[in-house]
Amino acid sequence: MIRGLVVPVLLALLATSPAARADDYDFPAKISPARTLTIGSTTDIGIIRPVIAAYQKANPAVAIRYRELTTRVLFAEAQAACAGDKPADDVVLSSAMDLQVKLVNDGCAATVDRPGLNALPDYARWRSQLFGLTYEPSVIVYNRRAIASWEAPVDHFALLDLLRQPERFRGRIGTYDIESSGLGYLFATLDDQRSSTWGRLIEGMGRNDVQLYCCTSEILDRVADGRLTLGYNVLGSYALAQAREKPDLAVAVPSDYTLVLTRAAYVPRQAQNRTDAADFLEFTQATEGRRILNDEALLFSPIDGAEHLFRELGASGGQNRTIRPIALGPALMVGLDQMKRRLFLKQWRDSLGIGED
Repeated sequence: MIRGLVVPVLLALLATSPAARADDYDFPAKISPARTLTIGSTTDIGIIRPVIAAYQKANPAVAIRYRELTTRVLFAEAQAACAGDKPADDVVLSSAMDLQVKLVNDGCAATVDRPGLNALPDYARWRSQLFGLTYEPSVIVYNRRAIASWEAPVDHFALLDLLRQPERFRGRIGTYDIESSGLGYLFATLDDQRSSTWGRLIEGMGRNDVQLYCCTSEILDRVADGRLTLGYNVLGSYALAQAREKPDLAVAVPSDYTLVLTRAAYVPRQAQNRTDAADFLEFTQATEGRRILNDEALLFSPIDGAEHLFRELGASGGQNRTIRPIALGPALMVGLDQMKRRLFLKQWRDSLGIGED
């Protein structure tokens, strides 16, 4: 295990996060006697509900308790469960891939050997313990009433050009607050590693008084109703789902490079219902599970989700887009090192001109 890469005091960072959001949803079994599957997750219930409904239709004796939390709160609870300080969920599912890798690296996960999970591409599997269940691009969203189609930010360079118009964009750009959002921090560190435009982008956002948010839904709501003109590094799955209902919300997948996240799930060693937990993970990548992910939830599957993603965008999968799936593995933990994190956040604050509290 590569424990040295991550300083244990990461937990102290959680204490500085905003008040935690936690919601529980119960889905009773359809027949008895019933058994309960508890899922701790960062995925909005409105997005994952069709997956749960389809799983229960195939497994009517399973009651599901779904616990929706923020990335950092779920991480803290999963660490406590791993240490034996609280009961463990049966499945831990999070968009913060780096935090999930740390938990598995620290010995918190059981090994799951299922044929349906073995079909996942290599980047979406690690140690037969951590599994990427979705295929979700990081996108740019904008309001169609404020940005014409001919000037849409089709790549990061076009976005840089737009940021040179502060009279249009000052106070009207939104992105994640990477100090409170585990997903936002992950996207930012990978942008920094893989892009030549990252430094100029955050400086441009700083000059335009970028607005910072903890959650994807906050950015999407504000872009859709016009309070914001543009949102950066937003989860494409949520954005596409909202765009179906809100005609003023447009989604752009950058053509120069696009990071693709896979929501990572594992079964804790201390889980009380490992069998149904493994069944649930495998179900998501079976034929019916993939259909739900690809067509209804718009979370897409790593196995065959790319073609469905491009269809949803009204684009051809053969178009020249540089897709960069984020691979599960130890490399993701580098950004969690305390010193690296402190330096990265300082650079981010300085570029945005927000200083420290």
